[in-house]
Amino acid sequence: MSPTPETSADQAGSKGSISILQLYPREMNIYGDWGNTLVLAKRLAWHGYTPEVLEHNAGDAFPAGVDILVGGGGQDSGQLVIQQDLQTLASQLRELAEDGTPMLLICGLYQLFGRFFRTQDGTVIPGISVLDLETHGGSERLIGNVVSTSTEFGEIHGYENHSGQTYLGAGVAPLGTVTKGAGNNSRDGHEGARYRNVVASYLHGSLLPKNPAIADFLIRTAVERRYGTFHPGHIDDSLASLARQHAAARPR
Repeated sequence: MSPTPETSADQAGSKGSISILQLYPREMNIYGDWGNTLVLAKRLAWHGYTPEVLEHNAGDAFPAGVDILVGGGGQDSGQLVIQQDLQTLASQLRELAEDGTPMLLICGLYQLFGRFFRTQDGTVIPGISVLDLETHGGSERLIGNVVSTSTEFGEIHGYENHSGQTYLGAGVAPLGTVTKGAGNNSRDGHEGARYRNVVASYLHGSLLPKNPAIADFLIRTAVERRYGTFHPGHIDDSLASLARQHAAARPR
């Protein structure tokens, strides 16, 4: 893809370069999940690092040396389009996750990084088993504002819109406990999943503008893996705090 302003900027004085790979932005970007990549790129620059923004679409060669991997949501039809390509990358993506590569997986790719997604009509879309979870299509649509609480990230704010009911296995932990909204399913009160350095969630919005703690976790982890230590910059998150206050006050 063409360089973003951040990737083409003069790197003099940069603390180092970090690559961000967006998976399948053509098909899996239905709710503006590309915004998560833009937040990571901007916050990396604010912290003094040079972001390199890449994308992978079906049929592309997978780049080496990815520091952060980001995946978004899409319709069932989009999941079918990418399914074969995703399966060819399955072992490589599992190795990256096991090795500690930070990943943010939203909605559709959250589902497909699990064992399978069974649609409401009974069609089984195989996942790639990075995460110990399964998803079943349901007749109930879970839609609206969500607030969940996490010991790791504090309050997490976002917006869900899915009919998939996702159930976590013993190999993953929930990202948060829902205080407003549905979350993974209409039963257990959990939202998202955590495994190693993988953060998975149903929350759009995009997620990261209102949840800078998650963005900085991904950034810090990526920088420490590549350079050994992370030297943060000073970021004024007053607008993010204001957005969080407004999001918390909105009805379901």
